[in-house]
Amino acid sequence: MVRGYLTGFEPRRLRLRDRHFEELFRGFPEAAGRVLNARPFPALNIRDAGDEFVAEAELPGMKAEEVDISVVGSELTIRGERRETTDEGTLFHCRERRSGSFTRILRLPVEINAEAVKAELRDGVLTVRLPKAEAAKPRKIAVEVK
Repeated sequence: MVRGYLTGFEPRRLRLRDRHFEELFRGFPEAAGRVLNARPFPALNIRDAGDEFVAEAELPGMKAEEVDISVVGSELTIRGERRETTDEGTLFHCRERRSGSFTRILRLPVEINAEAVKAELRDGVLTVRLPKAEAAKPRKIAVEVK
């Protein structure tokens, strides 16, 4: 009689093993889904517009005084806190909007002229204009003819 790979494994042992795995990973798919689908807040786009970078961040329902922006060298930092808008004890059917404090730190490829940075919050979109430092801008070099 030829025996297979499962020699010595009884159905009872297999069921016990399966139960141990189920207990070990109980709740894992939901937790993994939350982690894998988590996106940084706020959602952010940064584009190079020649002499400056333009950063646009989605901050729905936030006020300008709730946002702090700083630039050091080539690093942009956006901080803030989105407060909970519901009463305590509210029961949710679905809850996807985050609340609480956040920090986004982005390193840009060149130095920024921090003195000339401008920011505007309109219709839930924060627009930050980040002029490149003079040393970072390309310079046209004239070629002399002799």
